[in-house]
Amino acid sequence: MQQHHLRPDGLPPVNGYSHAVSFSGRMVVISGQVPLDGKGHLVGAGDPEAQVRQVFENLKTALAAAGAEMEQLVKLTYFLTDLADLDVVRRVRDEYISLENPPASSLVQVSGLVNPAFRVEIEALAAV
Repeated sequence: MQQHHLRPDGLPPVNGYSHAVSFSGRMVVISGQVPLDGKGHLVGAGDPEAQVRQVFENLKTALAAAGAEMEQLVKLTYFLTDLADLDVVRRVRDEYISLENPPASSLVQVSGLVNPAFRVEIEALAAV
C-alpha cells in the first residue's frame, strides 16, 4: 500500500513528484542505473534523451527482476551532469511513472559520473 502526498500544506509546488510517499510492504532498492545496454554498450553518446530512456528501461528491467513494476516506485534520485537536460529527463520520466501518484524525488547536479560519456544516473526505491 502506498500513499502519495503530492503537495502537503505549506510546501512549494511540484513538477512531477510527490513531496512524501508512505508505504507498507517489501522495499526494493535499485542501484544507480546508467545508459548502458544489456551488453554493456553506451546508448546515446551525446544524446541526453536516448541516455535517459535507456536508464528508465534499465530501471524497469531491474524492478521486474525484483518482482516490481514502475507504478510501485516510491523514490527516484537523479544525478545529472548538465541541468540543461532536466526538461528531457522530465519528459521521458513522465512516460514511465504514474502521473497521478508520482514517486518522491531528489535531483543532484554532479561534475561527472563514473564514465565521462554518461550524462545521467538514476537510483530508485520501490514498495512491493
